[in-house]
Amino acid sequence: MSETEAVSGFPTHVVRAGRGVRRALFIHCTLGHSGTWARVQAALLDKLAMTAFDRPSHGRSAAWSGTGGALGLHDLTTRIAAGLIDRRADLVGHSYGATVALRLALEHPGKVRTLTLIEPPLFALAAGTPAHDAHVAAMAGFGAALAAGERERAARIFQRAMNPDAPWDTLPERARDRLARQIDRIAEERGVTRDDAPGLTRSGRLEGVQMPVLLLEGSASPRIVPAVHDAFAARVAQTRRVMIVGAGHMSPLTHPEGVAGEIAAFLKV
Repeated sequence: MSETEAVSGFPTHVVRAGRGVRRALFIHCTLGHSGTWARVQAALLDKLAMTAFDRPSHGRSAAWSGTGGALGLHDLTTRIAAGLIDRRADLVGHSYGATVALRLALEHPGKVRTLTLIEPPLFALAAGTPAHDAHVAAMAGFGAALAAGERERAARIFQRAMNPDAPWDTLPERARDRLARQIDRIAEERGVTRDDAPGLTRSGRLEGVQMPVLLLEGSASPRIVPAVHDAFAARVAQTRRVMIVGAGHMSPLTHPEGVAGEIAAFLKV
């Protein structure tokens, strides 16, 4: 079942599926939408009662106004996610969506039973490592390309940095066009992914995560991912790390059965 409704006052497209007793909320990556989870959720229909939503400026939800910059967008998305939890839920977040799930766990722990985080871009955690330096180098020129209106060049840079397993020239033309059209979303969120505007990684905060956490990563993901996960796991006591062999950053799309299987095993459903 899908519909658009006002969630925390924002017109939000919401999709509900599944017949399980336990509730789960899925939060998609940047440039994705609620349908990004469809093949993952298909394997969990008899196990979980699942909710997914299109984040602001994604899918069928309304466009974000720009109010408050990167932190304002994260605030809004977190309020929407919180508004969709009517009782304790298992949260599943991918990429930027994982930062929202993490913030919910920190600010509304009574709403969250477990966290499944798929490659959260908490890049500040890896600062000072060779992997972080390599990521900064890979993203060099991104801001300048956007400022110059060179959207395809900006999209190429982002694709090379975050999805090295899927080179730009191997993507279908439709996918390249969509990525170039929507690349502003990446720029809007760099205050969170690069600079941690919500303060999720500041001293002592991650240590406040009290529920079990599953960290999923792909074996073909960029080096910044395991560097972030190393630092995260060192600070969050109940962390379990699992690698999806052969996957890159977009594992919910490329390896949905593996992702679903690991979620089911983690939740014991």
